[in-house]
Amino acid sequence: MIPKEARSGDDTAGLLFYLYGPGKRDEHVDPHMVAAWDPYVPDPGRSDEFSIPDLAMLLDAPVRALLGRKPPLHVFHVAVRNPPEDRELTDEEWARVAREMMHASGIAPHTDDQGCRWVAVRHADDHIHIVATRAREDGRQPDTSWSKLRMQEAARGFEVEFGLRRLTHADGTARRWSKTGETEKAARRGLPEPPRETLQRAVREAAAAAGSDADFFARLAAAGLRVKQRIAPDGNVTGYSVAQPGDRDSAQRPVWFSGTKLAPDLSLPRVRERWQRGMPEPVTAPAEVWRVAEERVRAAAEQLGLGGLHQGAGDVAALGDLIATVAVISPRTVRDQMQRAATEFERASRAPVARGLEGQARALYRESTQALSQSSAAAGRNDAAAVLALLVALVTAVNASQRWHQAQQYRVQADAAGRAGRLLREAVEVTAGVSAARGFKPRPKRTARAGSGPGRLASAPGERLMTGVVQEAVPEHARAVLADAAWPALRIRLQEVERAGEDPAEVLGAVAAQRELGSAESVAEVLTWRLDGWRGHRGATAAASGQVPSPTTTGSTGRNGPARKPGGPAPTRRPPGDEQHKGPRRAR
Repeated sequence: MIPKEARSGDDTAGLLFYLYGPGKRDEHVDPHMVAAWDPYVPDPGRSDEFSIPDLAMLLDAPVRALLGRKPPLHVFHVAVRNPPEDRELTDEEWARVAREMMHASGIAPHTDDQGCRWVAVRHADDHIHIVATRAREDGRQPDTSWSKLRMQEAARGFEVEFGLRRLTHADGTARRWSKTGETEKAARRGLPEPPRETLQRAVREAAAAAGSDADFFARLAAAGLRVKQRIAPDGNVTGYSVAQPGDRDSAQRPVWFSGTKLAPDLSLPRVRERWQRGMPEPVTAPAEVWRVAEERVRAAAEQLGLGGLHQGAGDVAALGDLIATVAVISPRTVRDQMQRAATEFERASRAPVARGLEGQARALYRESTQALSQSSAAAGRNDAAAVLALLVALVTAVNASQRWHQAQQYRVQADAAGRAGRLLREAVEVTAGVSAARGFKPRPKRTARAGSGPGRLASAPGERLMTGVVQEAVPEHARAVLADAAWPALRIRLQEVERAGEDPAEVLGAVAAQRELGSAESVAEVLTWRLDGWRGHRGATAAASGQVPSPTTTGSTGRNGPARKPGGPAPTRRPPGDEQHKGPRRAR
């Protein structure tokens, strides 16, 4: 439920004529009154003897009776709307909402018979409009200074009572979302997202990895952003703004965004907190960075929040920076999941309290972030097992942060941590599939025998029943997998594996053996993610070698597959960080 207070006005009759009229933005259907300050006020939408000007005159009567200075904008207007997925409320339920909103706003408290006059009009299934005049019956004006916050609190109560979608409460930690004009402008320019979104991500990545002011601004410039520093008369830098190249307003001036317009924790003072206590220079060898980071993350998960409320807030903030850094240098097969996990955890990294900078968990997360960001070759010098171990540790850390938020009753942050944890678990399983693909050695295949006999005949591509594949590869989980809602997606992945010329039962058995499946909420979904990693690695390996999968190179059971192109190009040079896609060496 979303109460939205509109700008104050001075034309009561004009607003009522609009609410009872055909509408402009949306069509108004059956406009009628659901509640009013006086239950005996006639409804002009359903009365031939009482008109809209008559209702406006009644509402304005206390304003005209004021002896002192009259308010120039005396019309109070608020719309209360439900999301489309919510059930349709009855007129009686909307009437209760209207009365409670007027009480919460200070317009007409429940126990005050001298409150302001108001009416609630419904002209659509999902919302109402409340119109009031800012003049009490006793000649005073109402105090509506806290109206927005208190109406939001009332809406949260109705969401629980009516079983509606529970929306987030404004606690000052939400990111700054792109406006409608920014989104439409990005669409016209053919951009995948509005510039504000791109700048948010780039600034957060730079802030997470930086160790000083100079380092921070250098990283922003290296990311291709335009940077403008705000310098005080004494020469100190007090703020900054960034702009995306090519993003200009109607006057052809760059569109600048200050840090506070991107997110609450991206102002320069909050960014500086990251290196305020200083960090030792990383001494870990590049080849050991992922392993050492995994050990630190596991140790930090046990310490998260133990130092109290404020240190816990600092701990989760540092964990958010670590996830953002890992997303940048993670293998390409899981980079999409990691970037989405970093975006989801962003809200969880901002607790609605001051954050301490002395926590033990925070120090461990910061050390890991610095080591990973300064060892750009780390991803290329580690195998999938090292990456997998760190991702599993991050899942443990995010789960710990979710429990901490729940203990503090920070529901919004706990929900954000839960969504990030799911994406991290997906990245874990995709990485497990990559690891299985690297070590896969297909069993020697028996040649299909002609005629009758005990020999197994190879079937044509796509003819093999995938239910039998599951029963053969994971017999202990077959019943649960086949009854799972994710089974259709898994079946499609198995069919794609078969069309690529590989034995789906062997492949499914290989990915299932990588990690235990007993603790999975959905075994079918986990296996689907692992097959995504398998296919991603095999496809990258084939592309890098200039080959396409064929029965002779992928361990086919004799099915027809695409032939290898003669005289294929030599392996292309991989950019830094892509060495993890290299496949297992074949014996000569």
